Amino acid sequence: MIITTIPDLSLQYDEALSLLRVEWASGQDMRTFRTSAEQLLPLAHRLGVRHVLLEMNTFPDISVYDQVWLGAHWMPVLVQLPLKRVVLAIHRRRVHNQLAIDSLIAMSRTFIKFDIQFFSTALPGLHWLSDYSARLPAFVAEWDLVHGPGPLSGPGRPAGPLHRPLP
Repeated sequence: MIITTIPDLSLQYDEALSLLRVEWASGQDMRTFRTSAEQLLPLAHRLGVRHVLLEMNTFPDISVYDQVWLGAHWMPVLVQLPLKRVVLAIHRRRVHNQLAIDSLIAMSRTFIKFDIQFFSTALPGLHWLSDYSARLPAFVAEWDLVHGPGPLSGPGRPAGPLHRPLP
């Protein structure tokens, strides 16, 4: 199911998989980032999401001010959700946001009760989140029909895990 209630975010949910896919949809404009991030948490709670894919390749560089806000206000709520697995799809060339994510995880590590994995693109992460479910091709097809293939998931693009330990 495609969800359109948060304008800055492209969202998709599969109830059977308890899987929420999140992608930034506002280009370089981060003025409403915090509002959108705040709206995402109650949505995930209401849906009972257990697995999340955050497609970080579509996010512009996260400012220091937004990083501080995420750490102080967003992460404490996120870690209270009944999440089991989270995938952060972020290409190795996205160093700024990778460092921001590493910092947020390190700051919240003692409160994080879910598994976090990094992949360079969304599709391998979706496979891992869904345990290679037979539902995944339809899930991906629905996304592609509305949004097209992910920013780095098309043919000839790098794929697969980043193979690096969590901080």
